[in-house]
Amino acid sequence: MSLPTIAFIGGGNMAASILGGLIASGVDPSRLWASDPNPESLTALQALPPINTTANNADAIAAADIVVLAVKPQIMATVAKAIAPLLADTQPLFISIAAGITSASLDQWLGGKQAIVRCMPNTPALVQTGATALFANNQVSDLQRQQAQHILEAVGIAMWVEQEAELDIVTAISGSGPAYFFLVMEAMQAAGREMGLSAEVAEKLTLQTALGAAKMATQGGVDAAELRRRVTSPNGTTERALGIFEEGDLRGLFLSALTGAKLRSEELAKELEDN
Repeated sequence: MSLPTIAFIGGGNMAASILGGLIASGVDPSRLWASDPNPESLTALQALPPINTTANNADAIAAADIVVLAVKPQIMATVAKAIAPLLADTQPLFISIAAGITSASLDQWLGGKQAIVRCMPNTPALVQTGATALFANNQVSDLQRQQAQHILEAVGIAMWVEQEAELDIVTAISGSGPAYFFLVMEAMQAAGREMGLSAEVAEKLTLQTALGAAKMATQGGVDAAELRRRVTSPNGTTERALGIFEEGDLRGLFLSALTGAKLRSEELAKELEDN
């Protein structure tokens, strides 16, 4: 898809990752802008093919058809309100990657009647294997939906949700999800060391096993339950270990943990709105 001019407000790691993914997908760097008041962030962006950089948000969005808001949630209101007066002669699509900021709040801060896509990428986007959910408000056109999806697909997969409240569930599953897998890796490595493996062997075996399992789950066309059954021989070692997990109600623990993460996501959104 031929994309218009895209301006990133905020030049941190996630913005840099998406910019890199867009360039790798064939987007002309001259059509990309990044604005950040931190000189170090702009310097870091010089590792990319030459894009347009500035410390002034007004310069970045002057000719932008799409504006990606990649600033911290705590300063989003200040940034959006400062941008609002610049929108009198332009109607860009806004894509927000800030957690917890609702589209209604963002629309209010931007002056109203703005086309807004709110999305929740996760940290594997930094290595182009992200999982992102997107929600569009009623001002977003079909073309703009396609453009937003293309931008986020530059760093992984991108899927739409129909209700904005679903993003709190997405936060619990994929937004926070990498940390759950890191915790499992951490626990497996520790167990390996405790039982007598060297730290290096325990780490390499754990990480390669995680990588292989993920590849099998994503590339084999077979669901996780069936893959688990195929690895589990009757009366074997895997069955013994899985039985212990089930006795400890691992599934119930995951449900409780993800429910807690969802509720905290809702709480954070309210806190940000109240501020």
